[in-house]
Amino acid sequence: MTSVLYDAQGPRAKQRNILYTVVFLVVIAAVAWWVYDSLNAKHQLDWIKWEPFFTSSQPWETYLWPGLQETLKAASLALVIALPLGALFGIGRLSDHRWVRIPSGAVVEFFRAIPVLILMITANEAYSEYTDISSELRPLYAVVTGLVLYNASVLAEIVRAGILSLPRGQTDAAKAIGMRKGQTMRHVLLPQSVTAMLPAIVSQIVVIVKDTALGGAVLTFSELLASVRPMSANYGANTIACFTVIAVIYIALNFTLTSFASWLEGRLRRGKKSTGAVVGAGPGGGLDTIGPPTIHIDDGRAT
Repeated sequence: MTSVLYDAQGPRAKQRNILYTVVFLVVIAAVAWWVYDSLNAKHQLDWIKWEPFFTSSQPWETYLWPGLQETLKAASLALVIALPLGALFGIGRLSDHRWVRIPSGAVVEFFRAIPVLILMITANEAYSEYTDISSELRPLYAVVTGLVLYNASVLAEIVRAGILSLPRGQTDAAKAIGMRKGQTMRHVLLPQSVTAMLPAIVSQIVVIVKDTALGGAVLTFSELLASVRPMSANYGANTIACFTVIAVIYIALNFTLTSFASWLEGRLRRGKKSTGAVVGAGPGGGLDTIGPPTIHIDDGRAT
């Protein structure tokens, strides 16, 4: 029997896939056992190295929670600034005016091509030379600046691609009912493209959260990953345990973000399916429109 996507597997193909699955599981089990045996031989799995994270609140209150707060602070500030900037430059790249389109494209391509770590280091040196920002706050400012410059450029491309992914008929229909370019962008294109852009935007938010660790590695920013060194020094050099706990925190945080994004995307899609203009007879035999007006495209004609 043949499906739409592929031919149904025969007996040999099924046996071969079963063999591949068994071999893969055996390899995974062997690698897992090798990792476990290596860590156990180095005494990295001894309970004394993991006990502080389960029996004492001191590591969480002294190192992990303050580091997580700094990570979330830097990521939140970067997101709040980068998202509107990215939307602005993304829309600017679609402008019909060259004096808007060319500078917007130049800014986006320039900062997108530079590694975010270089942007952080440059910002830190600039703040040190030309501002009076204290040495305690300077790493935070530098990390946020580097994240904003880089991620705003990436978000601009996400916005531009999301708008361009819409059918051309949407713009034509908006023009047909007399909408200006700004109105078309605000009321037709951007609302529809948000759903398409949301997964990529959330992926970039995850990148922002993880890239805060660069500030801790280079600029002495006291974020989550930077807490490994003092923790491992104060709790018997249990570096593997510290990294493992921090990795679990990152996984939980990013999983929460992606789960929320999936829920929000589904809600937006359901809302769009249930939204539309309902026309009925009003008082005096007239027509009343209930709900927001919706542009419907039928063979390129607006209705």
